[in-house]
Amino acid sequence: MTKTAVLNVVGLTPEMLGPRMPLLSAWASKRRVSAIRPAFPAVTCTAQATYYTGVMPAMHGIVANGWYFQDDCEIHFWRQSNKLVQAPKVWEIASQLDPRFTCANLFGWYNMYSSVNFSITPRPIYPADGRKIPDVYTQPASLRSEIQQELGTFPLFEFWGPRTSINSTRWIAEAAKYVDQRFRPALSLIYLPHLDYNLQRIGPDAPAISGDLAAVDQVCGDLIRFYESRDTQVVVLSEYGIIPVDTPVHINRALREAGLLQVREELGFEVLDPGASEAFAVADHQVAHVYVNNHSKRNLIRAVLERMPGLDMLLDDRGKREYGINHPRAGEFLAIAKENAWFTYFYWLDDRKAPDFARTVDIHRKPGYDPVELFLDPSIKLPTLKIACKLLKRKLGFRNLLDVIPLDASLVKGSHGRIDNAHAQGPLFIGNAQNDEIAASEICGEILTHLGFDTRSET
Repeated sequence: MTKTAVLNVVGLTPEMLGPRMPLLSAWASKRRVSAIRPAFPAVTCTAQATYYTGVMPAMHGIVANGWYFQDDCEIHFWRQSNKLVQAPKVWEIASQLDPRFTCANLFGWYNMYSSVNFSITPRPIYPADGRKIPDVYTQPASLRSEIQQELGTFPLFEFWGPRTSINSTRWIAEAAKYVDQRFRPALSLIYLPHLDYNLQRIGPDAPAISGDLAAVDQVCGDLIRFYESRDTQVVVLSEYGIIPVDTPVHINRALREAGLLQVREELGFEVLDPGASEAFAVADHQVAHVYVNNHSKRNLIRAVLERMPGLDMLLDDRGKREYGINHPRAGEFLAIAKENAWFTYFYWLDDRKAPDFARTVDIHRKPGYDPVELFLDPSIKLPTLKIACKLLKRKLGFRNLLDVIPLDASLVKGSHGRIDNAHAQGPLFIGNAQNDEIAASEICGEILTHLGFDTRSET
């Protein structure tokens, strides 16, 4: 068995390799750089589940970063239980092949209650007074205090939101090194998210991206040196490529204007009521699952969706089978945005009626993905002072909203989810793959092969 570390550098594409990333590029020049044909949709949770199971979403069930849970009529994003993944994972397959095998998963998704030997994942504490306190969940449980005593508290507010920075990615990299020194797992899966932020915020073509590439290059170069000095081979991959966008598509507003989507009023604000709606959409970057409660209006719903500016394609049952996403968790229709467009979750028609959480960073309460959380509201004068005052009030025991996020979806300049990106702009695999192009479902077999298990023909 060959000890292996897999660096998941989110958003990395072949065209980024070169002078802006000298360390990673020099290392990659001695290996094969293969293009990945991504799973659909090309989003974090679906990509990781496909990579680590070797099967498509139709089998593993991770149809997006979030979906409509029909038993309780609620939309949930960013769930963490590994039991949601309905197929054997690469570490379980490897353990059957060699009982000595061990695995560490550092910040990959669905990383709670997993069968990996060692794991660390974000798990904030939410006291009843409304605070959000940075913390992590670990396996074994003792690693939680051990790792944060060594590295400091995980910088949660630099992991997502307006304050995102390279610090969270550096923390994850240092945690990976600590776990390797402490436990020496045979396989380390390491999630390095930093490129994801400004690629969405300012777009992949912005000159300022060079600074992000340089910062990630330093982290990757350091990790590669560390692992190779410990007789560990390194594989680098990414989940998707991010492309420029300039057109937000408000799919739920179109359904509401057609009388198909219902809201309820709470304290003067509007909250989506999916269980009472005849149809609604769960937006996730450039793809939206459209769930239908009133099937007698299926044709009307299709007509409403097909009239939307920014829509490129609408998948029905046949289309879902062709894209490998015909799973009960998927919507009755899957909407795919045009290349320059993306779907918002916005459903209110008047910003004065927007729910209170809309102007906050709240990835679990929002019924869809919201990249606008990467921005501070430009209309706020002295935003740093406003945030400091609100945090001080919280420390003094007062409840308040950290409502500093704008409602302007036009701010977003990059997105993903489509799977037709050119190779230079799509995800990659750097290692010892046999071919210049590999499918997302083949990554599991490639990892097993790098570990020394001859399973390419089986997976």
